[in-house]
Amino acid sequence: GKQETLGIEYANFVQPTIDIAGETYQVKLVIVDNETDTAKCPSVAQSLVSAGCSVVLGAYGSALCIASGPTFEAAGIPCIGISCTNPQVTLGNSYYFRICFLDTFQGKVLADYAYETLKARNIYCLAELGDDYSVGLVNYFMEEFKALGGNIVANETYPVGNSDYTSYIANAAKLKADCFFAPINIEPAALLIEQSNAQGLAMPLLAGDTWDSNVIAEAAKGTNLNIAFSTFFYSEVNDTTKQFTEGFKKWLKDNPDKLTANGGN
Repeated sequence: GKQETLGIEYANFVQPTIDIAGETYQVKLVIVDNETDTAKCPSVAQSLVSAGCSVVLGAYGSALCIASGPTFEAAGIPCIGISCTNPQVTLGNSYYFRICFLDTFQGKVLADYAYETLKARNIYCLAELGDDYSVGLVNYFMEEFKALGGNIVANETYPVGNSDYTSYIANAAKLKADCFFAPINIEPAALLIEQSNAQGLAMPLLAGDTWDSNVIAEAAKGTNLNIAFSTFFYSEVNDTTKQFTEGFKKWLKDNPDKLTANGGN
């Protein structure tokens, strides 16, 4: 979530005030860390309520948003998700909103890409056990892919904290999959990429928006892997996105502590 927070901090740097009805207000950020732990989300969310926040941005990770949502709803504080793509985040919660696409849409786009562009007919799927995002996206993907006429050779999950993906990679190859679909989070994804390269994985690796990270780019550097992922922001779309990207990079370079938080990259 550090990179998402950096984007918010940069936005606050660009526009630190807002004018409403002729009065200027200072926008103050209160940043808290849920430590990517759903059990800690309610108390961390309550700390923002106690701090008197008028609106909440985040959190990074659909499961964390789902765990935090009831607290903000009870307090009547609107929350805007930036990258939480699971439909359950906003479903039934009139105080939770999002600016990104849904996994129902992302799953269809990925299934279409796998079937039409990669010409894959047999897909191996891997998700993190209990993770609303990866399990949900895999399910939406499988539904769409099978509707196109494709086949799912396996739908497996790995336990939280797992660091060895060699058995899953070997199983995908053994089942003669045409593509390895793994919309998992950044740290396990980096390990999966490294171990796939070490084992000479021949099939493409396909994932969702969590792979849109410089950590993934670094892990893939120097490999011969074919990697593709979907995401909702692309820096070369228009002048607005280009301006944001250039400004953000300059802001990182001008603030060593922020650059460090971005992995020094």
